[in-house]
Amino acid sequence: MSKHILIVYATRAGSTVEVAQVIGEVLGGRGFEVQIKSVKENPAVDGYQAVIIGSAIRMGNWLPEVVDFLRKNQPKLSQIPTAIFTCHRLNTGEDAASRAAREAYSAPIRQIVSPQAEAFFSGTLDHAKLNFVDRMLAQAVEKSTLTPAGDFRDWSRIRSWAQTVFDEERP
Repeated sequence: MSKHILIVYATRAGSTVEVAQVIGEVLGGRGFEVQIKSVKENPAVDGYQAVIIGSAIRMGNWLPEVVDFLRKNQPKLSQIPTAIFTCHRLNTGEDAASRAAREAYSAPIRQIVSPQAEAFFSGTLDHAKLNFVDRMLAQAVEKSTLTPAGDFRDWSRIRSWAQTVFDEERP
């Protein structure tokens, strides 16, 4: 009997959903039954043996709708294996300051759930997929941090994480 995993994501411009889809494909190849849902669908976590939750970063924080989802489902999530992933564009280095900044992105999340696995993935930025306000914010960040637009996702790293997450839950 296959174990069921729910992948819940929050995104603004589609990058995080694409990461969630690749994670789901890899988990499906490992024998899991996988459902991928936007947090906006308000998916129920009942009936799943594990949950993965991912969010893009805006203004240094996980998106508010996914934080609300976590708070609402915290009692159930505390009873099943949970993993989290963050898609971000800044603080991608391996220096101490970058690592600390990445940890700060998910620190509030770890106060709600205790993930058994966590990953940080570089994201992508396509101005054409952003609304006006997000586009203006992105351009300001690009100028202040000298971070160019583009796709910086490392698909092999994402697939590698998906190959090992929930190893002990393997069907």
